[in-house]
Amino acid sequence: MSLNTQILLAAILGVAFGFILNLFPETQFLSASLYGLGIASSIFIGLLKMLLVPLIFSSIVVGVSNLQAGGQLSRTWKITLACCVTTTTLALILGLACAHLFKVGQGVDIVMFQDAMNQHQTPDTLTPGSFFTNFIQNTLINPFKAFSEGNVLAVVVFSLFLGVALVKGGEKFRSVRKLSQQFFDIMMMMIGWVMKLAPIGIFALLAKLIATEDISVLSRLAEFAAVVTGTTIFHGVVVLPLLLWIFGKMNPITFFKGTRAALITAFATSSSSATMPLSMKCAQENLGVRPQTAGFVIPLGTQLNMDGTALYEAAAALFIANLMGLDLTLGQQLIVCATAMIASLGAPGIPSAGMVTMIMVLQSVGLPAEAIAILLPIDRLLDTVRTVVNVQGDMMISVVVDRHTRDLDMPIHSN
Repeated sequence: MSLNTQILLAAILGVAFGFILNLFPETQFLSASLYGLGIASSIFIGLLKMLLVPLIFSSIVVGVSNLQAGGQLSRTWKITLACCVTTTTLALILGLACAHLFKVGQGVDIVMFQDAMNQHQTPDTLTPGSFFTNFIQNTLINPFKAFSEGNVLAVVVFSLFLGVALVKGGEKFRSVRKLSQQFFDIMMMMIGWVMKLAPIGIFALLAKLIATEDISVLSRLAEFAAVVTGTTIFHGVVVLPLLLWIFGKMNPITFFKGTRAALITAFATSSSSATMPLSMKCAQENLGVRPQTAGFVIPLGTQLNMDGTALYEAAAALFIANLMGLDLTLGQQLIVCATAMIASLGAPGIPSAGMVTMIMVLQSVGLPAEAIAILLPIDRLLDTVRTVVNVQGDMMISVVVDRHTRDLDMPIHSN
C-alpha cells in the first residue's frame, strides 16, 4: 500500500475513531484513549520539530550554493531569481487576500491547543519601525544560539549568508558544498523515515481533534479547502499564464498543451522533484526551451520556486489564527509572508513536505506546531493542486528566461 493510500486511510479511520470516542463521554475508555493518542501524536510532531531546523538549514544552503552552477550564466540566474520572487510574492498576496475576503476560520473557537498556545509568546502589535527593529534583533544573532533555541528565522538568515559565501568562494569551497549536499541527502532520508510514521500520527491527531472539538471545525475546514483550492487554481490559470503571455510572449494554450504530461504527473505524484525530468523534457521538446536553459532553470526552480506552497502556508496560518481567536496584526502578517516565502524556498519537492515547513510558518507568529492537526485531513488533497502550480511555475519561468537570454552564448550546463 502506498504512503498516500495509508495517509488517506489513516485520516478516515482517525475521524471515525474520534466519533466513536464521542459516544463514551467521561469514561475511563475515553481518558485512556486520549492519553494514548496524545503520546502517539506527540512523538510524530516531536520528530517533525526535531528535523525542521537542520532540514531548513541544509536545504537553503544547498539551494543557494547551487547558484554556483550559474557562474557563467550570471544574467540567467538573476532573471530566474527575479521571476521566482515575483511569482511567489504574487501568490502570497493572493493567498492572504482571499483568506481575508472569505474570512476563513472565523466564527469557531478551538481550544484543543490552548495549552500549547499559552507556552508561546505571540508578538505584540508593532509599528513599522519597531517591527523591523524587532525583526533584526531576533534574526541577526549567534547562529549556534539560533540552532539551540529553534529560532528558525535566524537560522534561515545564517543559511542564506553561508550559501552566498559558498557561491562567492567558487571552487575553493567545493568540498563544503559537497558536504552540504550530503547532509541535505541525509536529512531527506530521515524525513522519509518520519513520513512512514505519518499514518499513525495523522490517525492520532485527527481522532483527538474530533473527540475533543466541536464538529463545526470540519465545516470550516471544508470552506478553507475550497478557498485555497480555488485561489491556487486561479493563480495557475490566470496569474501565471498572464505573466507568461506578457514576459514570455507565449500563448497560454500552447503552453498548457505542451506541458500537459508534466502537469498530470505532478498531480498524480504530488512531487515536483519526481516530475522534474518530465518537466525538462516538455520544456525542451514542446515549448522550444534550449537544453542549457531548461537544465539550469527547472532544477533550480524545483528548489526555489514553490508558488502553490507559499500561497497555501500563508492562508493556512491566517486560517488557524482565526480558529484560535487570534487577530494577526499587519506586522504579524508581514512575518507570515516572509516566513512562507522562505519556507517555500526550503521545502523539499516530496509529497506533504509542506507539512514540515508549515511548522516554521505557524511558529513565526506564536502558533503551536500541534495545530497542523487541523490541516492534516485536507493536506494530501491540497498537495496535489499546489504541486501542479509549483511545476507549472518552473516551466513557465524557463520559457521567460530562455526568451530573455537568447542573445547570450551560454555553455551547456550539466546536471
